[in-house]
Amino acid sequence: MKLSDISKEELELMSYDDVAYLILKNANKKMKINDLFQKVCKLLNLNEQVFEEQIADFFEMLTTDKRFTMLEDGFWDLKEKHSEKVIIDEDDDEVFVEEQEDNEEEIEDETFYDEEDDNEEDDLKDLVVIDEDEEGENL
Repeated sequence: MKLSDISKEELELMSYDDVAYLILKNANKKMKINDLFQKVCKLLNLNEQVFEEQIADFFEMLTTDKRFTMLEDGFWDLKEKHSEKVIIDEDDDEVFVEEQEDNEEEIEDETFYDEEDDNEEDDLKDLVVIDEDEEGENL
């Protein structure tokens, strides 16, 4: 939909983010938030005071609207014009795997028990077995 095809009455019924969407869609270029909101205000015949009072709300609106994306240097554009690139660097994966393997070796080499307690007979020498019948009599 082109901005020129929309009447003033229809524009006035639209939200700021919908108008900004149309501006970016028709402009085919990224814009700074101030420039974008000034164009929105101009289309809606809003004065400078409204611009100053609403710019923070407009920024918040753009950040929460999934149709928009913030680019480098404070520029905004439509997310549909930009594809997200996921780069998987195999070297990084190998380094991560190597780090994991080193970690596992360290764990295997650690001793979790006292080596002096290897003799099970020594562990049982202080063990006392109490019969349930004897327990009641001794109390």
